Amino acid sequence: MRADARRNYERIVAAAEETFTAHGADASLEEIARRAGVGSATLHRHFPSRRSLLEVVFRDRVEALCARAREHAQGGEPGTALFTWLRDFTVYAAASHGLVGSLLRGGGQDADLLEENDGCATMITAAADELLDRARQAGTVRAGVRAEDLLALVSAISLTSEEHDGGAQAGRLLDLAIEGVRSPTPGPGPSDGA
Repeated sequence: MRADARRNYERIVAAAEETFTAHGADASLEEIARRAGVGSATLHRHFPSRRSLLEVVFRDRVEALCARAREHAQGGEPGTALFTWLRDFTVYAAASHGLVGSLLRGGGQDADLLEENDGCATMITAAADELLDRARQAGTVRAGVRAEDLLALVSAISLTSEEHDGGAQAGRLLDLAIEGVRSPTPGPGPSDGA
């Protein structure tokens, strides 16, 4: 990449990070180009889709989230590791203003990004799959639960809770979701006198 193209790329990424953080994943690409001091065509030459720009901007954060999943997996009981990481993921998703939903949605011109081995959505799904598989083997989650289901739940929780009480609602909703995902434990049998 030529020096001027490299500078444009870096300015676009910096402007996008600032704009996406302030206004969410649906922030105006034209505004990002304006803040970067480039034309819309230059932005699209470097980033052919919104999702490709989101991937670059938030890759470090996604990598850190996935590293937390590995830490949880090494550090304890599989069900606790999964549910603790889902809490981490909920906080991340809420702070990312719709980013998670944008990265996890496929289709259209962005479908090819889902197929990339190093894409953010692939990394998040792999982290969830690993934790879920361990929890499933330990019998702490219901049969039939899929990583994609858990990620969709967290994304929905974060989107619906964005404007409410600093994340408290997201925490309560996640608690409800976790109880629904947790493997049912047998209750006490009928008493002898009943």
